[in-house]
Amino acid sequence: MNANGKSDEPVVPATSTNNDAAEASAESAVERGSTEKNALQDALYRTQARKQHRSGGLHGVREAARKDSRLQFTNLLRHVNEDCLTEAFFNLKKTAAVGVDGVTWAEYERNVEANIADLHDRIHRGAYRAKPCRRTWIPKPDGRQRPLGIASLEDKIVQQAVLWVIQSIYEQDFVGFSYGFRPNRSCHQALDALTVAICDRQVNWILDADIQGFFDTIDHEWLVKFLEHRIGDRRLLRLIRKWLRAGVSEDGEWSKTAVGTPQGAVKSRLQQSCKQAIDFG
Repeated sequence: MNANGKSDEPVVPATSTNNDAAEASAESAVERGSTEKNALQDALYRTQARKQHRSGGLHGVREAARKDSRLQFTNLLRHVNEDCLTEAFFNLKKTAAVGVDGVTWAEYERNVEANIADLHDRIHRGAYRAKPCRRTWIPKPDGRQRPLGIASLEDKIVQQAVLWVIQSIYEQDFVGFSYGFRPNRSCHQALDALTVAICDRQVNWILDADIQGFFDTIDHEWLVKFLEHRIGDRRLLRLIRKWLRAGVSEDGEWSKTAVGTPQGAVKSRLQQSCKQAIDFG
């Protein structure tokens, strides 16, 4: 890495990603079952069609963001449409723990088209209300405990849809050596790229650094200010503020979140994307 923050020649991981193998496997599976007109295949086609629609709708956003790193987008919420929300729902983990609403993925799926239509209507009327995250604690290797925030199902759906929209902008700003919380990237790829760099180049030192308690101490107002550099859609920013201010529920008691964001929620990946834009953009 040069002093001006730009990377040298790109360091490419030596091994192919698991996603490549998974995609190849999925393609071959569809090919083998092309004569079987069953419900599973129909569902696959519908999911692929929704993904293509969502990707195509954000193509213009990606191109505009790539061409102008200072462009501010003012009409992003329209991309959070029913197709995007439906894809976000089917992208969720079916067996994930439930939030304070107690709604499971299977329960929501029984009437998914009507549920998504109602959710979409509430979002665009401004009637959507974020629910507090259900707080649970998981042990850390050093004996301490880390708080984990479990969002309600509809909050997860909307957060995932908004994350896709925002990623279409910030993915154009991120540099090649940034791996955390990015689509189709993983810590294993980062380690692989680091191994290639160490083996192929003259390395004198390695710096290992972290921001202590980053998620626990995020300043909400400063976070929104950073987002406003690229996002001028007040409706989308209002959604993000709703999640930040929704608070947490622990043992049935609600508490306000003046700073920080619950770890484990989809929106925490959104905040991490903003952090990377600040660090490496």
